[in-house]
Amino acid sequence: MMIKIHKSYRDVVAMCDKELIGKKFEQGKSQLDLKPSFYEGDELTKEKILELLQNMAKEDATFNIVGEKSISLALKTGIIEKNGVKHISGIPYALVLV
Repeated sequence: MMIKIHKSYRDVVAMCDKELIGKKFEQGKSQLDLKPSFYEGDELTKEKILELLQNMAKEDATFNIVGEKSISLALKTGIIEKNGVKHISGIPYALVLV
């Protein structure tokens, strides 16, 4: 999994399963365009990612999460709930905007 933090007045955490980066998925009028410039960041251990997600949630960050492994970790931290996960062409994703 790759994680990248985009600094802004409210940080944006982009997290994606590594093997999906650079791909585009479409379903009807919806699409996921997983551009490396947005998602390609640091490859961290699950433990480090869990810690980072929890810390960023406390900092009022927003989250953009894509892929089975990434979604699974985000569910573990409680920053997303199962009913907040959507799919495009079978690829799970979630957006958290506080």
